[in-house]
Amino acid sequence: MRRILALPLLALFFASCASLPLAEKKVEIERNLYTNLPGSSGKVFAVKFDDTNYAHPQQGVEAADIVYITQVEAGLTRLMGIYSSNYPEVLGPIRSARISDISVLGEYGKVGFLYSGAQSKMRPVISAANLVNLSAERNPPSIYFNDPDRNSPYSMMVKPNLLLEKARDVEMAKEPGWQHGEKAETAEKILSAQISWPNAKYEAYWSASEKRFLLKHNGRENISTSGVQLGSNMMVIQIVKISPSEYGDKFGGVTPKSEVIGSGHGYLLRNQRVVKALWNRASLSEPTTWSLGDGSPAYFAPGQIWFFLTDSEPKFTYVAKSSK
Repeated sequence: MRRILALPLLALFFASCASLPLAEKKVEIERNLYTNLPGSSGKVFAVKFDDTNYAHPQQGVEAADIVYITQVEAGLTRLMGIYSSNYPEVLGPIRSARISDISVLGEYGKVGFLYSGAQSKMRPVISAANLVNLSAERNPPSIYFNDPDRNSPYSMMVKPNLLLEKARDVEMAKEPGWQHGEKAETAEKILSAQISWPNAKYEAYWSASEKRFLLKHNGRENISTSGVQLGSNMMVIQIVKISPSEYGDKFGGVTPKSEVIGSGHGYLLRNQRVVKALWNRASLSEPTTWSLGDGSPAYFAPGQIWFFLTDSEPKFTYVAKSSK
């Protein structure tokens, strides 16, 4: 009798399980806050890279979540990589801090700042900033070292993983000002973009095979030490005011400052297209937001983000309308 009663009860149990909606079992994938790619968001490191011809090829730039290009003395450029999800074994070559770095990093919270050094006049400014100083001035040659295959002053490298234990006060990545979403319907198809400074230039050109913009630096393919050509499907040309600051280098060159607080315009490059956008940042600690001309969000594509901070309008090569 017990066996006979159990059979209909089991049938009823399995029938009720089959009726449960499968949608309720959907698993959320963790994504990095900056790139929107699958992965975690950890402590934020900001790393200063040399960007002169002598510094190339650079090591580890391709692993950054975000890369900034800023103007320095003599119209040259330097890079700053923002890392929150992957900390390569070695990065470099590493160079010194500049006043624009403080303004750029303000919106990321209390980051760990990795750089080779700073002029004495800049040191109190760095100490007062919302940063954790993880520079070569405070760390041994076991962490910051010279690559014997490179010539000084383009030879200093850093092992960022060894600084993680010193990064207790460094904050975790937080929501940025930009949003990820579909590209703007008004975006126009392009072949390439040229971005320039007084003594440096970049070209971003679309690669159909890699489905991303690839970079040239001063006319040469921008290849990292790993053999990967630098580039991404998400690039931002941010037009900013660049003016002389009260700081300078040891050769007497005046350090320029890129004004990233306030408002202005720029261009978003993604999916072989470009659209003009507006940027706004209310204060040092506030995030930079991006919108289209009608006030709607200017969405970013998933992936590594390159920010080109320049005061010169870029030159675009558009795809002929007949082939769009």
